[in-house]
Amino acid sequence: MISRIAQAGGGIFGRLRRSKDEGGDRQIFSAIPRVLCLVLLAIFIATPIDAASIRGVEILGDSITLRFDGPVEKASVFTLDGPRRIAIDIASAHAGSGGEAGGYIAAIRQAQFDPRTARVVLDLKGPALVKGGGFAADGRSLVLEIAGASERAFARSIDAPRRVFLPPVAVQASAPRRSDRSAVRVPLDRSAEGDGPPLPRVIGAKGSNRPLVVIDAGHGGHDPGSLGPGGRREKDAALAIALAIRDELVESGRVRVALTRETDRFLVLGERREIARRLGADLFLSVHADSAPNPAARGATIYTLSEVASDRVAAAVAARENRADVLNGVNLGGENEDVSSILFDLAQRETMNISADFAVLLQREMAPHIPFKDEFHRFAGLIVLKAPDVPSVLLETGYISNEEDAKLLFSEKYRRDIAKGVRRAIEVHFARRLASN
Repeated sequence: MISRIAQAGGGIFGRLRRSKDEGGDRQIFSAIPRVLCLVLLAIFIATPIDAASIRGVEILGDSITLRFDGPVEKASVFTLDGPRRIAIDIASAHAGSGGEAGGYIAAIRQAQFDPRTARVVLDLKGPALVKGGGFAADGRSLVLEIAGASERAFARSIDAPRRVFLPPVAVQASAPRRSDRSAVRVPLDRSAEGDGPPLPRVIGAKGSNRPLVVIDAGHGGHDPGSLGPGGRREKDAALAIALAIRDELVESGRVRVALTRETDRFLVLGERREIARRLGADLFLSVHADSAPNPAARGATIYTLSEVASDRVAAAVAARENRADVLNGVNLGGENEDVSSILFDLAQRETMNISADFAVLLQREMAPHIPFKDEFHRFAGLIVLKAPDVPSVLLETGYISNEEDAKLLFSEKYRRDIAKGVRRAIEVHFARRLASN
């Protein structure tokens, strides 16, 4: 216990003597013995004795492993600049002491950010980002995959939401937790109560034990989506691409597949995600085509759920797509949080992590044949992605407002290339899930 008090005291005084990690002016404090005694007493009272300690931080190639001597609540990762750093906050944990640097990491520091949170700071040799990772089955180690990044990508990551990693559900139950007031609220739709539209057919691999992928062709019916040169409609491109993905997945014989719509019909956003939930889908992919006032904008983008948009472009996309439920000023979606709502619990936040990991995998498998924007992964509060228990991504397959992209979107070869990339990503995704289970 004394060693833990000393660790915590060192962490606090270390923070007092350096500039704050998350902004603010540099403040240098001097401590007198009386203040030291008071702070140590406060730490003794405030620090939970059942929190785990960080036993070590190891780097092997492009992976960094954090080891703990007991269960922790969660880990969140974010980037800092001036100098470049990756920070990892471990909830319900005590800080240890440093670690041996290597790879992209120039130095490793640990400190007690607050009585319940240990912070590990990775000083970087150059711009790099955490691209994936997860906890071990026993929850006593966390592995993060680090990859080099462009200056622009790193700069954008500074304002991006934290990436949260959660231990397995069985471990979470034993980890000490504090109340989480930052939970995302997700409205329940009428369709969840049994009065939704008829469920679509499921085709593909035989057997209910095979993973089920639901493909959602954006827009439809009275909602054409964005319009491109020559009056080309987003809803037509989205349906053609969704059908190509379906056919490719059926041909693989490894997953079951369903489409939210196979014809030109309208579905409200909540119905689309509820179809996936009611079918018990293992993955939900919503297909769209982007648009922008700048006709030169090109490239594919992948969105995953966050209540805080990653940038102004992501916020604008979310606002545009979420308006699809409004017809002549009437909201058709029934998204009324005052009627019924649920809170994202730990498992639901884990779903968001899985979605983000799949987004990275999807770009990796499609990129050899499909041009992506430099910042291909964005976060936004898209209604269609808010199924709390189904990993979900929205794929903007290109800019229908760009003449070259519009030609690609309506070409059979481009649709086939997209479908093949999606197939490879889905096969790797479920292989990884099977191995981890």
